[in-house]
Amino acid sequence: MVEIKLAETDQDVLATYRVMSQLRGHVREEDYVAQIAHQREHDNYAVAALFDEGVIRAVAGFRLATGLALGHYVYIDDLVSDSQVRSKGYGSRLMAWVGEYGKARGCTSLHLDSGVQRHDAHRFYLRERMDIVFFHFRSALD
Repeated sequence: MVEIKLAETDQDVLATYRVMSQLRGHVREEDYVAQIAHQREHDNYAVAALFDEGVIRAVAGFRLATGLALGHYVYIDDLVSDSQVRSKGYGSRLMAWVGEYGKARGCTSLHLDSGVQRHDAHRFYLRERMDIVFFHFRSALD
């Protein structure tokens, strides 16, 4: 049975690390819970986990935000399915859940960025009927 739940406790958050680290391998396990707590407090960040038969199979980190350019929107910072069980629809289900979560809270659009090298992810987002609407630029602040 598939279910999706918000990670609400430190223990819930830590349980998502195994899957999240497949996307964010630079974040050390011993720093993970504190980093999520900081993002929750300062950025309205949340973590949702998709469980199948009680095992976490996909994780999403997201936030609700408001801006002049986008209005009230939900932004997915992190979306990853366990590499051992990809192509089983978990990412699609979790992304749809995040969209519905945002919509229920007044968001009118869902956004995410994806590294230019992540071709498999891009194919997935296009299959999910997402549009490419921005270029993302970066400058280091040395």
